[in-house]
Amino acid sequence: KDWEDTPFPQGIELFCQPGGWQLSKERKQPTFFVVVLTDIDSERHYCSCLTFYEAEINLQGTKEIEGEEESGLIQPAEVFAPKSLVLVSRLDYPEIFRACLGLIYTVYVDSLNVSLETLIANLCSCLVPASGGSQKLFSLGAGDRQLIQTPLHDSLPVTGTSVALLFQQLGIQNVLSLFCAVLTENKVLFHSASFQRLSDACRALESLMFPLKYSYPYIPILPAQLLEVLSSPTPFIIGVHSVFRNDIHELLDVIIADLDGGTIKIPECIHLSQLPEPLLHQTQMALSLVLHPDLETADYAFPPPRTALSHSKMLDKEVRAIFLRLFAQLFQGYRSCLQLIRIHAEPVIHFHKAAFLGQRGLIENDFLTKVLNGMAFAGFVSERGPPFRTCDLFDELVAFEVERIKAEEGNPPKMIKHVRELAEQLFKNVNDNTENSDFSD
Repeated sequence: KDWEDTPFPQGIELFCQPGGWQLSKERKQPTFFVVVLTDIDSERHYCSCLTFYEAEINLQGTKEIEGEEESGLIQPAEVFAPKSLVLVSRLDYPEIFRACLGLIYTVYVDSLNVSLETLIANLCSCLVPASGGSQKLFSLGAGDRQLIQTPLHDSLPVTGTSVALLFQQLGIQNVLSLFCAVLTENKVLFHSASFQRLSDACRALESLMFPLKYSYPYIPILPAQLLEVLSSPTPFIIGVHSVFRNDIHELLDVIIADLDGGTIKIPECIHLSQLPEPLLHQTQMALSLVLHPDLETADYAFPPPRTALSHSKMLDKEVRAIFLRLFAQLFQGYRSCLQLIRIHAEPVIHFHKAAFLGQRGLIENDFLTKVLNGMAFAGFVSERGPPFRTCDLFDELVAFEVERIKAEEGNPPKMIKHVRELAEQLFKNVNDNTENSDFSD
């Protein structure tokens, strides 16, 4: 039975086994990954998928039992069939859903004295609080305790460690190239041997765009049966399994990132516009200081004690803070170029692109011109243009901190201090409880 406002996603079985449903000769380890589906109203549905394997009898293949050849006894060969537990929600709480599905799986496999219907009913009837940092402690009814903590500001992306992981996989220059590619509406395709790594990479790349929102096809895990989507004329962010690497190398207008090999391939026909200077150099330097803190003292004859790298979740927020500062500099003064037109039934907000580029002396800049002409910036203007609206960290940064950012350009210690202040706010936004959840006994 469908929920009134959320019909059951058709074809979800394709995404549960993106490589196709196949029997296995051996029992594989349970797997977990998150698929993102977008409906006709551009609403996202997060499908958490836990897959395990159960023994099945294969009557087509048989084998003799050792020591009983003379009796003629034949035993059917044993194979293992995949089964998937899928939780579909418009809420994005992957670790909470991993814990819930893991508990249901444990109760089923170990035949515990708990009704599966009770677990599922308790899960579906749980009311999740609105954003604002409120907490919800609930139980599925198997002696477990699950904690949901909503972000203070739901406009800020929740990334866990995915951004730090993306830089670890691809490096600074490659990630900056992908960042420029999505901002200038190019097609980006990830491939990896891990489905969850594909989801994490797509999440990370999209979150780096904040305060802009990606409005084109976003498919972190694309099933084998839908590979023809890669020939779409529209920009996209898509992930495919590495077993299809031979099928994707023929794509002429797609930037391909190999997460496992740490490389990206930009076709010759694509001219990739880069960030304007000096912002490009400043961003590269800031990322180097955060990701490689020992670089500055590597040549010292008597180096100071080794600088400790921030733990992965805080490192993730420090990298995001650098991109927040970048957008504050890119879009500084944008509000002075907004014009509110009230002659229509609904007020219309117009952005004077030429005036904005002229103020910055960047009329000829290819990168910023493409960004301002893109759908993501049009959405940014309509969402953040109204004078009365809910504000977040970016609004405060672009309104009050741009001069501070400029003053810190030649002073790395002050710049790092500001980055860490912003990272602390991003960290506190989720209190990291949405990203920490263990399987309950």
